[in-house]
Amino acid sequence: MDVFVSGRLCLFGEHSDWAGEYRQVNPHIEPGSAVVVGTNQGIYAQVNQSPLLVLQTLHSAQMLELAMDKELLLAMAQTESFYSYVAGVAYQALIRYQVGGLAINNYKMDLPLQKGLSSSAAICVLVARAFNLLYDLGLSIAEEMELAYWGERTTPSHCGRLDQGCAYGKQPILMTFDGDRYTTQPLTVGQNLHLIIVDLAGAKNTQKILAQLNRCYPQADNSIAVQVQKYLGKINRALVKQAVTALQQGNAESIGALMNQAQAEFDRYVAPACPEQLNAPILHQLLNHSSLQPYICGGKGVGSQGDGTAQLIALDRNSQLKAIALITRNFPQMQCYQLNILKQI
Repeated sequence: MDVFVSGRLCLFGEHSDWAGEYRQVNPHIEPGSAVVVGTNQGIYAQVNQSPLLVLQTLHSAQMLELAMDKELLLAMAQTESFYSYVAGVAYQALIRYQVGGLAINNYKMDLPLQKGLSSSAAICVLVARAFNLLYDLGLSIAEEMELAYWGERTTPSHCGRLDQGCAYGKQPILMTFDGDRYTTQPLTVGQNLHLIIVDLAGAKNTQKILAQLNRCYPQADNSIAVQVQKYLGKINRALVKQAVTALQQGNAESIGALMNQAQAEFDRYVAPACPEQLNAPILHQLLNHSSLQPYICGGKGVGSQGDGTAQLIALDRNSQLKAIALITRNFPQMQCYQLNILKQI
């Protein structure tokens, strides 16, 4: 059968998933919350039952063929290769559900890799969904997310719970993170919304960003740590609450204003914890570009922030296309992707 899994855009609330997990050791930390939505782009595959774990992908000239053996799967999962994600989920599926193997033909992938759009989580969710469908496991979307999460955590990746939100596809969801517990709430959108995801073609070190920010937890022992915890806690929760209302209304102008506010607050409270990565001159050059302003309501950084990827929300469909043309003309090194969130009928 054919399986498609989109990437994941965090509209609001980046970093709050792992920050909220620290409530397990410091209950004074605020729970995390975020709004995520699937991208137009994603990973496409044909999947079948197989005695082995087989992956043929456009991402690599080599084919993965591996016996469904715990030790072999775990060894592959702990490598740094693209195959580690597939093997990690297969390992978790095997020990939890005693499944057989999979043959996966990843024949198309238009999701940018390593751009804050959860490409690794998307392949993990795809593999989890393939096991669920082909072996009649009866898993809910939340249970597929759980299998994908632990599959990715079997690899060297230290992903948070946020990434697996791609399992819900194009429906926005509100996620909350409280210690080792999390919840998902699907959201309806009042009007069509037209966003632009922009690959800034810059450089950033996600591992360094995460390492520096994690130093601010679980105890805030200096003024910078206090500021980081304040933003990822109380300030972020207030922004996300307002964003949920604006999404449900389909109010692009309100969403854009909240994106601008979120970026300004992030720059004030969080960027000083890792300034060499989070000052993000390319991101701010784009967000503040005067020629863009007639077509967009606002914008902010994506994922771990830095000069990786930006998100903009356009006034309408026509403005979205004009903004993309303008960016392509003025920043030819950048790549734009449309994201259209449609009103639910």
